[in-house]
Amino acid sequence: MVTGIVLLIVGITIGFFITNTKMIHLVGKLIDITIFILLFFLGISVGVNDKIISNFDSIGLQAFLVTLAATVGSIAVSVLVYHLFFKNTDK
Repeated sequence: MVTGIVLLIVGITIGFFITNTKMIHLVGKLIDITIFILLFFLGISVGVNDKIISNFDSIGLQAFLVTLAATVGSIAVSVLVYHLFFKNTDK
């Protein structure tokens, strides 16, 4: 945990000094590639786990419901924050 926090702080510090837009685009592409690789290996780990595969029907429904609730909650909080802090009240 401490390693993750230290790496995050180091990344923020380095990012603060990066002003080259080519470097920013490169970092964005590297992040995309890293996320795709992590998702690929997550898929492999799920595929080889017999407990997950045998209970996939019930896990799938639960995952769908959790995802739906998280999405609806995120939208609701986003609308609330927009109306509280960003909506122009001059009209």
